[in-house]
Amino acid sequence: MLSILIPTDFSENSMNAIKYALEFFKYQKTKFYFMHAYLNEFYDHEELASREVFNDVLAGIRNESQSNLENLVSEVEKIAPNPRYMYYSISAYNTLIEEANFIANDKNIDLIVMGTKGKSNERDIVFGSQTFQVLKYVQCPVLAIPSNYTNTQPKRILFPTNYMIPYKRRELKLLSILAKPNRSRIDVLHVSTSHRLSIRQEDNKAFIEGVLCDNEVRFYHEESKDIADTINTYIKEKDFDMITMVNTQHSFLEDMLFPSNIDKVSFELAIPLLAMQNTARF
Repeated sequence: MLSILIPTDFSENSMNAIKYALEFFKYQKTKFYFMHAYLNEFYDHEELASREVFNDVLAGIRNESQSNLENLVSEVEKIAPNPRYMYYSISAYNTLIEEANFIANDKNIDLIVMGTKGKSNERDIVFGSQTFQVLKYVQCPVLAIPSNYTNTQPKRILFPTNYMIPYKRRELKLLSILAKPNRSRIDVLHVSTSHRLSIRQEDNKAFIEGVLCDNEVRFYHEESKDIADTINTYIKEKDFDMITMVNTQHSFLEDMLFPSNIDKVSFELAIPLLAMQNTARF
């Protein structure tokens, strides 16, 4: 059974990610944990003007959080009365990152699903700040869903890699599980100025092939120095429905999503991103 955490702020964007997940996993036995972390919301509340009203404001926000989660679960049960699903709600006086990390470990979460906010008119940013934080700091795979994206049956998944990372079996198996119901083809793309692989790269490539043996997998090489541009071109020209990348130091994903100034992100994501964190959780 899969365990999936869905942080929510009760926005339309968040609800779109929830609907995507409910449809995407409809053939899987799944536990869904809907989580609202409200610590920052509390401290930013306009009525928190003095220490005297601290407890009253906190109680009000806590009650509102719990009520909104109850309403959300009721709505979800109407949208997806799936006997394979189990629904839980978590209201937490905590930050999003700390609570997500805690739940990921405590509930042995396989995947976090979140929405993205898309580019704004003022800032060239693909992801909202909360999604950025989860991608960067939470030790759990993340499936980020672009705003208003509705295609829950991916036929082609792009997996860019330099074959330098010793992948974790658990996270590659997650990719295999996600690809199976729709018989998605996984295209493993190696972007480099050289076709030749080192012994380490050959072993890592063989490991990927072995773990994904139940899936249709094809391997490709593109000779290029501009990795981000090559990946973007691949997505646009070859009609991929999802991209999966590993988030670790010196990875493609880190280079594209986490430069020194995130306001200058140029990765134009229009399809869901499965970010594998390459963690050692079991």
